[in-house]
Amino acid sequence: MKEEKQMFTKIYYHVYSIRGHKYVIGATKKGLSFVGSRDQDFEEVRRFYPETELMDAEQIVNKYANQIREYLLGKRQEFSLKLDISGTKFQESVWDQLKKIPYGQTSSYTEIAQSIGNPKAVRAVGSAVGKNPVLIVIPCHRVITKNQQLGNYRGGLAMKRELLTLEGAIN
Repeated sequence: MKEEKQMFTKIYYHVYSIRGHKYVIGATKKGLSFVGSRDQDFEEVRRFYPETELMDAEQIVNKYANQIREYLLGKRQEFSLKLDISGTKFQESVWDQLKKIPYGQTSSYTEIAQSIGNPKAVRAVGSAVGKNPVLIVIPCHRVITKNQQLGNYRGGLAMKRELLTLEGAIN
C-alpha cells in the first residue's frame, strides 16, 4: 500500500492550555489539519508534516481550538469543523469509520476492519488509526481491542482513558 503524505506549504498553529494540559492545534486556510497529543510541543506537528512551514497564528486557529476546548470541558459532543487532511485511500476509509462512532461509545479495531470490508486488515486499521492527524475530532480514542482493552493511542493511554471517561464510555 503506497503511503501518501499531505503536503501543505504552511500550517498555522498555536499552543493552547486546556484543563491544565497543553495542546498544539494546527490548521491551513482550508480547515483543521492537526490536533496534538496533550503536553507535546510543535515537533509533533513536524513529524506529521515535515516539509511544511509552521507559523504561530492564534487568530486563525482559535475557531478550531474553541470547539476542542468545549469538548474537553464536557460542553460539546460533536464537532462542526472543516477538516483539511488527507491520507491513503485506506487511511481515509478508516478515518471515515471513526467519525461514525458515537460519543460515549467504543468500537474495536476488528469491527472497524469489518465495517470497511476488509476483516483481515486489523493491524492495518491500527496503523491508520495511529496516523490520524486530528486527535479528538476524529475520535480514534474510541477504538479499543476486541477484548475490551484500551489498546494503543498516539496521545498515550492516560489521555485515552481520560477522554473515554469524559464521554462516559468507561468508569
